[in-house]
Amino acid sequence: MGVDYEQRVDFDRLRRYRLDRARTALAASECGALLLFDFYNIRYTTQTWIGGALGDKMTRYALLTRSGEPMLWDFGSAARHHRLYSPWLEPENCHAGMLGLRGAIAPSAGLMEAAVRQIRALLEDAGLADEPVGVDIVEPAFLFEMQRQGLVVVDAQQLMLDARVIKSEDEIMLLTQAAAMVDGVYQDIVEALKPGIRENEIVALANKRLYEMGSDQVEAINAVSGERCNPHPHNFSDRLIRPGDQAFFDIIHSFNGYRTCYYRTFSVGSATASQQDAYTKAREWMDAAIEAVKPGVGTDQVAAVWPAAQKFGFANEMDAFGLQFGHGLGLGLHERPIISRLNSMTHPVELEVGMVFALETYCPASDGFSAARIEEEVVVTPDGPRILTLFPAQDLVIANPY
Repeated sequence: MGVDYEQRVDFDRLRRYRLDRARTALAASECGALLLFDFYNIRYTTQTWIGGALGDKMTRYALLTRSGEPMLWDFGSAARHHRLYSPWLEPENCHAGMLGLRGAIAPSAGLMEAAVRQIRALLEDAGLADEPVGVDIVEPAFLFEMQRQGLVVVDAQQLMLDARVIKSEDEIMLLTQAAAMVDGVYQDIVEALKPGIRENEIVALANKRLYEMGSDQVEAINAVSGERCNPHPHNFSDRLIRPGDQAFFDIIHSFNGYRTCYYRTFSVGSATASQQDAYTKAREWMDAAIEAVKPGVGTDQVAAVWPAAQKFGFANEMDAFGLQFGHGLGLGLHERPIISRLNSMTHPVELEVGMVFALETYCPASDGFSAARIEEEVVVTPDGPRILTLFPAQDLVIANPY
């Protein structure tokens, strides 16, 4: 947290950085304005957030024009809250808004029509009504209404993802803090990981500890053990963990908006030779990927150190997607760059200083049901990679050995 005796996160500097990056992206585009519905883009440009049940309802939106200050339409009383507690926004730019809660209020009620009419009037006042409007994600009915009222709509998500790709020192500090919280949760998991505990109990433990430490959202926790390890199901169950199980976990949460994606694999009580071998291979693939990370390196060069899908039991790269994998981290879980044999070999991205991403490897064991999964979060620095995820993972950790 912030203190008076050390320089830590400077939130005013963070807010300025994010808005400046968005404005620069807008200025370099064909758009006169950006109309943003993606919660992460709204946070990036307006520095506001409400989550929970409203996170996927497509009812919040923000407008950023070439010449004006950010404007926000939020859920009912949240707009008044922003006027009171978000002084970086002009109070008259914080509006209550409602578009229909993903169709629960039908478009025929006129809410979308009225919203587009208001947006068009604002663009006309700014002399931008004839310029394209960049939109990131949108409900079809709202898109059709924009077109009906004569607005030209283009894709803004590419602009915003490019804006968000280079992290500032404050963003990296928040990402580091988020990872440090997970470091501690893994210590708790290792101590609790004994025969008789269920996967869902581990999930409950992790949620409790993260919220106690200050997490603002626990997005998901994978807890996978025993025969569920292969193939990777990407979820958790109520399975009872047994002696000798291999188990892996992924903790996805955010601190002040900045996310983790952080796998670790353990064996319960003891490990077989095939489990150890799988872990050793997954670690070798991870270390090779980390070694490849340098400014100027293409993501194809990183993906190339990982085995092709057929080498670990899959028919093609689409079937194996997400197993040997890298993805940017920030306000969103999957930002740029995306590193995979599926896309990087033909459309590589050059690594730059300030990029932050997670690298993931997976290796099925020869016993047919166990598997190892490792993930490290990496910052690209002028001198190469810096690792944010510090819970021990160089060797397979045996939880509560017999």
